[in-house]
Amino acid sequence: EDHFRHRLAIYRPRPQAEAYLRLKTLPGEQAQVDWGHFGKVKIGNAERPLMAFVMVLSWSRRIFLRFYLDQQMANFLRGHEAAFRAWNGLPRVLLYDNLKSAVLERKGDAIRFHPTLLEFAGHYRYEPRPVAVYRGNEKGRVERAIRYVRDNFFAARQWRDLDDLNAQALTWCEGQSSQRPCPEDKQLTVAAAFEQEQPKLLPLPDNPYPTDERIEVKLGKTPYARFDRNDYSVPHTHVRRILTVVASPNEVRILDGNEELARHPRNYDKGQQIEDPAHIEALISKKRHAREHRGQDRLAHAAPSSVKLLSLAAEQGQNLGSMTVGLLRLLDHYGAPELEAGIAEALIQGVPHTNSVRLCLERRREARELPPALPVTLPDDQRVRKLAVRPHA
Repeated sequence: EDHFRHRLAIYRPRPQAEAYLRLKTLPGEQAQVDWGHFGKVKIGNAERPLMAFVMVLSWSRRIFLRFYLDQQMANFLRGHEAAFRAWNGLPRVLLYDNLKSAVLERKGDAIRFHPTLLEFAGHYRYEPRPVAVYRGNEKGRVERAIRYVRDNFFAARQWRDLDDLNAQALTWCEGQSSQRPCPEDKQLTVAAAFEQEQPKLLPLPDNPYPTDERIEVKLGKTPYARFDRNDYSVPHTHVRRILTVVASPNEVRILDGNEELARHPRNYDKGQQIEDPAHIEALISKKRHAREHRGQDRLAHAAPSSVKLLSLAAEQGQNLGSMTVGLLRLLDHYGAPELEAGIAEALIQGVPHTNSVRLCLERRREARELPPALPVTLPDDQRVRKLAVRPHA
């Protein structure tokens, strides 16, 4: 069948190939913008897309590259601002594909732009211009730039985290990428052409456009606001309310009107509880039995096998309060990895008791010829005393 189709293809009439004009632009006139997908990144239990924001000046071919963990509007605008700051100016026209961050609806020449993008363009005084539908050739400069990024920057590159990758991308844009010949004038490098184009760019306004994400969240019975697949603590006095989350790439703030209730570092994992110890301590002081459950919650995060151990102990009628205190003491002395191993060994032996876990830990210590575990004097700071650090796998 494949051979038959190949023979037919030789004789089948072909439509006449379409011819294209070679597009020319002036210095400082235009830049082209697009996203590139570069696989996925594993952060804890979360898997997030690795997206490259690419903007290229059409005349000098100067490339700006910045990686983000999604292609939502907030990161789309952050990429613009970062490019404008890197170039200390911006062109008069930005050319877009018909992506949802730029064009919400289109019928022929009737275009409904995204209102946030229009507001952003008005702030920086440039013209947003989408290419025609199915006409990717009209933004061929940024398409080739993304292919150039894949082949000459990203392939086989080693990086620790997103900040490290973006630092390497900035070095590459200012170094290797800028030393290639400029297609508009082969006698110039991209860096030399950019030096001629930069004075013709529009100046930046005095105040940058606010690009923080801002959403309304409704709290339930527990003092946590859900944002981006994680829970961030707030004072317990504000449960059952609608609050505002304002998030930058590195920080999450929770507001009630104009009052800031909480400020947390942003977490890109999923299913995590990011807490301010003051919020939890205030709630515990209000609840008579909360301290015991709080200790069990700390054990569950540090040593997940403790949940099964306490369940078996409860079936045998043991005092869960004293067991929790004893396990927490072992956690402070031996650390989370050793406690998890000791609990697992006690479960194998079928003895769900604190003393059994302690004996297992002692045997493991003696087998490795380590000195006895001594209590560590910690400062009177709940952020330190209640901290549970889980090592990498």
